[in-house]
Amino acid sequence: MKIEFDINEYLKNIPKSGSYYHTFINRNNLAAGVLRLEPGEKDTQTPHDSDEIYYIVKGDGFLNISGKDYKISEAKAYFVGKNIEHKFHDNKKELVVLYFFGGPDS
Repeated sequence: MKIEFDINEYLKNIPKSGSYYHTFINRNNLAAGVLRLEPGEKDTQTPHDSDEIYYIVKGDGFLNISGKDYKISEAKAYFVGKNIEHKFHDNKKELVVLYFFGGPDS
């Protein structure tokens, strides 16, 4: 298994992939990845089958969890339980987020 991951390389390749995120670890008991949203870009994710942690690397905006908005800022982390509706929105700057699942990215 790969041990070292270059997040900057993944961020550079995200626009070429046609997606706004890249999962770089996807195992039965853990998944991790990076998400990048430009201002005005829509977060289209749906609820996941595992609990999730988001760590804000840079950016601004809001994370809506079950209909409630949480103002996001750099160096903060947020927990989203499995099967819970959630979306990032209204970022005025590029948003970069690391995410971690307590199971596979599904």
